[in-house]
Amino acid sequence: MRNWLWKIASLSIIVLFFTSPSTGLNSLTLERDFEPENMDMLNWVDSVFNNLNEEERLGQLFMVAAYSNKDQNHVNEITNLIEKENLGGLIFFQGGPIRQARLTNYYQSKAKTPLFLAMDAEWGIGMRFDSIPDFPKAMTLGAIPDTQLIYEMGKEMARQFKELGMHINFAPVVDVNSNPDNPVIGYRSFGENPQAVAARSVAYMKGLQDHGIIANAKHFPGHGDTEADSHYSLPLIRHPEQRIWEVDLYPYQELFKENLKSVMVAHLNIPSLEDSGNKPTSLSKKVVTDLLQKQMNFKGLIFTDALNMQGVTKFYGPGEVDLQALLAGNDVLLYSQNVSKAKTLIREAVADGKIEQSEIDRRVKKILKAKYEVGLNRYQPLELEGLYERLVTPENEEIRERLYAAALTVASNKNGLLPFKQLDTKRFASLSIGGKGEDFQKTLSKYAQFEHFTISKAASESEHYNLMKKLEDFDVVVVGLQGITNSPRRAFGIAPGDVALLRKLQERQELVTVLFGNAYATRFLEGLDHVVIAYEDNYLTQQLSPQILFGGRPAMGILPVSTGTQFTYGVGGFLSGLNRLSYGSPESVGLDSKILDRIDEVAEKAIKIQATPGANVLVVKDGKVVFERSYGKLEYRNSPKVNSETVYDLASITKVLATTQAVMFLESRGELDMNKTLGDYLPELQGTNKENLALKDVMAHEAGLKAFIPHYVNTVESGQWRSDYYQPSSSPGFTRPVSNEMYANDALRDSIWQWTVESELLPKRGGRNRYVYSDLTMYFMQAVVERIVNQPLDEFLDQNFYQPLGLYTLTFKPFEKMPLDNIAPTENDVAFRKRQIRGYVHDPGAAMYGGVAGHAGLFGKANDLAVMMQMMLNMGYYGDVSLLKPGTVREFTKRQSTQSRRGWGWDKPEPEPDKGGSAGKLAPKSTFGHTGFTGTCVWADPENNLIYVFLSNRVYPEAENRKLLSEEIRTQIHDIIYEAMATKNK
Repeated sequence: MRNWLWKIASLSIIVLFFTSPSTGLNSLTLERDFEPENMDMLNWVDSVFNNLNEEERLGQLFMVAAYSNKDQNHVNEITNLIEKENLGGLIFFQGGPIRQARLTNYYQSKAKTPLFLAMDAEWGIGMRFDSIPDFPKAMTLGAIPDTQLIYEMGKEMARQFKELGMHINFAPVVDVNSNPDNPVIGYRSFGENPQAVAARSVAYMKGLQDHGIIANAKHFPGHGDTEADSHYSLPLIRHPEQRIWEVDLYPYQELFKENLKSVMVAHLNIPSLEDSGNKPTSLSKKVVTDLLQKQMNFKGLIFTDALNMQGVTKFYGPGEVDLQALLAGNDVLLYSQNVSKAKTLIREAVADGKIEQSEIDRRVKKILKAKYEVGLNRYQPLELEGLYERLVTPENEEIRERLYAAALTVASNKNGLLPFKQLDTKRFASLSIGGKGEDFQKTLSKYAQFEHFTISKAASESEHYNLMKKLEDFDVVVVGLQGITNSPRRAFGIAPGDVALLRKLQERQELVTVLFGNAYATRFLEGLDHVVIAYEDNYLTQQLSPQILFGGRPAMGILPVSTGTQFTYGVGGFLSGLNRLSYGSPESVGLDSKILDRIDEVAEKAIKIQATPGANVLVVKDGKVVFERSYGKLEYRNSPKVNSETVYDLASITKVLATTQAVMFLESRGELDMNKTLGDYLPELQGTNKENLALKDVMAHEAGLKAFIPHYVNTVESGQWRSDYYQPSSSPGFTRPVSNEMYANDALRDSIWQWTVESELLPKRGGRNRYVYSDLTMYFMQAVVERIVNQPLDEFLDQNFYQPLGLYTLTFKPFEKMPLDNIAPTENDVAFRKRQIRGYVHDPGAAMYGGVAGHAGLFGKANDLAVMMQMMLNMGYYGDVSLLKPGTVREFTKRQSTQSRRGWGWDKPEPEPDKGGSAGKLAPKSTFGHTGFTGTCVWADPENNLIYVFLSNRVYPEAENRKLLSEEIRTQIHDIIYEAMATKNK
């Protein structure tokens, strides 16, 4: 009885001891301290553990490096380790996703105990794979104010990891980079501020762990203030312990509060934490056990940094370094170089009493528990089919776009030059130093007319001199500084001569420098007035930075480090945009890329059936161009491919983007009254049948005007030009070009005007003019505009619309302003001009009118039309320009009559349900736009803030080709856009 009571008392004392908060040893009871729903885990862990012999259990402590880009010998080596040593896991390095997935299935099939699979993927799996886009690096993320974006990135990384059957990401780096000359951390850190680093680390960690992937904070206790790289030596950190707690350990404390699941211990020499000479922190019991586990109460998995790094291999050989790491308190021995030898040494250490077998068993069970938590108790082989498409998704691209956009930092902006305003008062040039900058320069050209230059890094003085001469006539030079490295010892790849060039340019003109690389490189840009930091150099940063410069997007980034007196921590912040167009992914505005991809099928069908030799399609949603693709060629036979810079004859789109714009401009300012008549503005019409035609009826095509008049028939005889109207070369009295080597009599414009004025009106029906779509409306409205402004229509539009909006290719008579190679050809005009038409307006009447007519003559590219239509959706505002009053926009674009679907100048969908007319059937009735005879259309939807542009040269080589219309190519594409929107809105 006494023995029984003594046993009860002894057991009570033990229970009290191990559950007392003062002991700090709660961890010893955690293995059995689970809620009932965790009993499945305990049972699985015990089952797996009991099914392993001593050798197999030891194997769970090791992770070795595996590659998917190495040969069969490597595969055999890893397979042998898995089968012989019962490895705990693999850390994958370089290779490809499909190859790695195949190896994952193979290696897991060979494992008695399911393998932990990990990757050191700080900026995502693209860091290791040859075919996957990267996420931003940590310094870039450090510039992002909104940590929710970083959480979303972690979530997407977790999704990709799961697709690849991986369980641990050795990220984030939580080192506080307090040393700008740090050779190994630098851009891998979120920055120099402990609180900011902690906030971003927590967001990253939660994004991973909330979605089933173990995050790993590194490099404990902090690698941020070193001047050596632990891959090659043992860095020395001399800071006192208090400073380490306040700075380097602060992010860990915050992460531990949020249930961080694993830590990686660095190879560092920190005398204030470990005073035993050159003992690395990863091998220090004082650091790994006393500091990390006892003082900081960390309960998660503890990994060593790679045990092949010279920060430890200089002191211990393979196997021995593994033992020392285990004795220090680490759970997982990462990148072991000799598993078999390490096992032997560990067994000897147990026999010698250096470590208890029960402690090793505890760590093995801790690893098995973590394996259960990531689902290895129900392992399934990976599905290889469609894997790449599941990894690289439109949603992935959208997250990357948002991250890079949010990081861009306007670090200096003297006198508020940015975003650029008053585009018509500036001549722009761009200069790419150290790279081609193709995406950068191409995107700049979407906002204004640029002349582009490139020069190699560290070019000679003579090259710099010649460049300076070429740039001297420009008002603004935008520089893309590329070729930046991450080496502080090599000045981050910036040549002193290049910096000197920038300073010379700034002395004489406005200079804006975009740094495509490491933020620490700004130390060499001190004194520059306008600096934007893009942090990295890739197609996204090159596309996004011009959008910041021109106000397509606001800037939000803050500099996460200090690099000098000008560029200090926290500079930057919010810089408002100007509501110019931005450019990005469909998913960023709620459209489905996969649905939009069906546009390819329709466009390619159009080319296959020879409805048009080529086309451009552009979609804008919420002010962002999210789809811009080119199809086919300029001609059916061998010719250049269509591209986004291809300029098309817009035909009747001229009516709404030229003449109607001018009318709306004047109406907005009270200089034109739509209730007045043509005779009120054009006295020469008094006494004619046009005198009393109201402008509102003319613009609605209900003034009784004929559809068109083939004026050219008056100027030919027996199918040939009349010499009193045309000459093959310019000469006195014949200076108006109608086509190449064809010049009209200077008086021909007056003749056409007279023939138009004298034309008969159509008979009325029921006492009112019926609706007849007419080109003649715009002859008269052009005359009204030109009479009021006392200026030719093209000059007026260029000065008041196109130049202020940066639209240098939206123009009349493009043959005078750009190479013909940029312009899509139209008809081979055998009836009138007897030649192929290219760069001259296709419409014969407009050509005879001098190339500038109210109904035709305007040329442009898809982006030009998008800008104009976005201005309309903005109610007359665009950038820093106010052109039209909102009331004017609403009045002109609404349906104006019960006889037709038309507004004033603008076309609209048919009013009946399920009918689109020239627009898609799914377009709301508030939509407005126009089509063009040459195979063009443009539509704007104010309800959905949506723009659709389709440009083609379907009249090449003959205008009788009606397949584009009969096959409903343009309207099919319009409907696909709405289907893409509806899919995302479900």
